[in-house]
Amino acid sequence: MSLAIPGLKVGLSRDDLMMRAGVVVLAGVLLVMVGLPLWALLAKGFEDRDGKFIGLANYVSYFSTPALFQSALNSFQVASITTVIVVPLAFLYAYALTRTILPMRWLFQGISLIPIFAPSLLPGIALIYLFGTQGFFKALLGGGSIYGIDGIVIAQVFYCFPHATLILTTALATADARLYEAADVLGASKRRVFFTVTLPGAKYGLISAALVVFTLVMTDFGIAKVIGGNFNVLATDVYKKVIGQQDFSMGAVVGMVLLAPAALAFLVDRLVQRKQVALLTARAVPLVPRPKFARDLFFTLFCAAVSAAILTILGMAIWGSLIKYWPYNLSLTLENYDFAKFDSNGWDSYWNSVRMALGAAVFGTVLMFTGAWLNEKTRGFGMMRGVVQLLAFLPMAVPGLVLGLGYIFFFNAPNNPLNFLYATMGILVLNTVAHFYTVGHLTATTALKQIDPEFEAVSASLKVPVWKTFVRVTAPICLPAILDIAIYLFVNAMTTVSSVIFLYAPDTKLASVAAVNIEEAGTTAAAAALCVVIVLTSAAVKAAHLVADRFLFARLQVWRRR
Repeated sequence: MSLAIPGLKVGLSRDDLMMRAGVVVLAGVLLVMVGLPLWALLAKGFEDRDGKFIGLANYVSYFSTPALFQSALNSFQVASITTVIVVPLAFLYAYALTRTILPMRWLFQGISLIPIFAPSLLPGIALIYLFGTQGFFKALLGGGSIYGIDGIVIAQVFYCFPHATLILTTALATADARLYEAADVLGASKRRVFFTVTLPGAKYGLISAALVVFTLVMTDFGIAKVIGGNFNVLATDVYKKVIGQQDFSMGAVVGMVLLAPAALAFLVDRLVQRKQVALLTARAVPLVPRPKFARDLFFTLFCAAVSAAILTILGMAIWGSLIKYWPYNLSLTLENYDFAKFDSNGWDSYWNSVRMALGAAVFGTVLMFTGAWLNEKTRGFGMMRGVVQLLAFLPMAVPGLVLGLGYIFFFNAPNNPLNFLYATMGILVLNTVAHFYTVGHLTATTALKQIDPEFEAVSASLKVPVWKTFVRVTAPICLPAILDIAIYLFVNAMTTVSSVIFLYAPDTKLASVAAVNIEEAGTTAAAAALCVVIVLTSAAVKAAHLVADRFLFARLQVWRRR
C-alpha cells in the first residue's frame, strides 16, 4: 500500500543533493576540457588573422586552393588503403588467437600489442633504415621511394594493427558452439559456415575495427611527418599552417575539415552498435576449438609471419638507435642516447613525459572513475546527466591535433581566467586526459554497471553516507578497472604526439615531441633512441601492471573466486 500523499513532494536527501552537485561540477570540468576549446576552434575559422569576423571566407579559400584540397583527398586515400589492408590481417590474426589451437598463444598476443607502446613516428623511422635512400633493402623497391604514400601506408599498418586486433579478438571470442554443431549436422561446408555463421557473428566488430583504423590514419601526425615526403595530408597541413606560417585561422579551418571524417565515423559506429544483438545467451555453449593440423599449421605460420614483421620494425628501430653512423660506420654505440647532444632539453624531455604521464594517470583516473560513478549512480537529474554523457563521448570523435589547436585558442585568450595554465605542465595533463577521456569513462561505466544496486540500497537503509559506500565498497570492487584506466592513460600519455605538439613550452617539451624535432633536424638515430626509451618505459609499466594483476589482486580480490 502506498503512503504517498497526492500533491506532496518528497524533498531530496543530502546524498542526492551531493550527487547532483557533483554531476554539475563534472559537467563544468568537461565543458572546460572539451566543449569550450572546440567552440573556440570553430569560432576561429570564421575570423581573419587580426581576429575580425569574415564569415565563410576562410572555408571558401580552403576549398578553392587545389593544394590544400588535395591534402584532404590524400588523407582519404591513405586511410582507405590502410583500412582495406589492416582489417583482413587483423581478422585472420584474431581468428587464430580465438578459433584455433595456437602454440604459444600468449606470445603472439603480446607481440601484436607492441605497436601500442610506441610513438607513431617509430615505424616511420624504422622504414627509413629499411627502405630509405640508404636503407638495407632499398633495392627491393626498384626505382621507387619509401617517402610518400607507400611509406605512410606501411607504417600505418604497423601502427593500427593492434587496435583492430583487439576489437576483432573480442568480437570472435564470443560464439555459440551450438550453431557450429548444427551446421556440421546439416553437412554445411566450411566455407558456407564461415560466411553464414562466423562472419555475421563478427560483423559489428569488423565495422568498428574499420572505423577505428580509418579514423586513426586520418588523424595521425607522426608517421606522415617522418616519412610522408612531399605527400601532404590534413594532419601535416595543420602543423604547417600553425607552426610554419602562424596562420591560426586557416589552421582552424583545416582542423574542422579533419574533424569531419572522424565525427562521421564515430556517428556510424554508434548507429551500428545500437543494432547489435547479444551473441552469447544464457543457454549458449562456449565454442572450444578442436585441433586440426592443416588449419592450425596455416594460422601458426601466418601469426609467425605477422609477428616477425612487427618485431622487424621494432628491432630495426632499436638497432638503428645503436649504430654509430648509418650506413658508413655500423659499430655499436650508446652515444645516440646522450640526448643533450641533439636537443637542448636532453633527458629532461623524457622525464617531462614521465611526469606528465603520471599526472594524467592520477588526475585522469580519479576524474574518469568518479565522474562515471556520479553519472551512473545519481538518481533523476536526467538532462544534466545527458550533457555529461555527451561531453564524455565527444573526445572519441575529436582528433588530437584538433583538440590541441582548440586548447591554443581557448586557454591562450587574454580574457580567459584560466590563461595561467597555458604553456605549463598542467595544460599538457589536461589535454591528454581530455583526449583519451572516452575510453576511460566507458571502462569505468562498464565496471560500475556490473555492481548490484543493492549495495547502495543497503547503505542508504543503514544511513551510511554515499561517499563512504563509494570509498569502502565501490572503489575496492572496481580496483582492476581503475588500474586498467591508469595504465591506459600512462601509456598513451607517453606515446602521444598530435595532441600536445602545439602546447609544450621550452621547459615542458615531451619525449615524443623531442623525437619529432630531433628527426626533423636530420639526426634519425637519436630520434629512434628516444622512441625506443618510450617503448621500454611503456612496456615496463604494462609488465608491472600484469605482475600486480597476477599477485597483488590475487590477494585483494580473493572474494571474486569461488
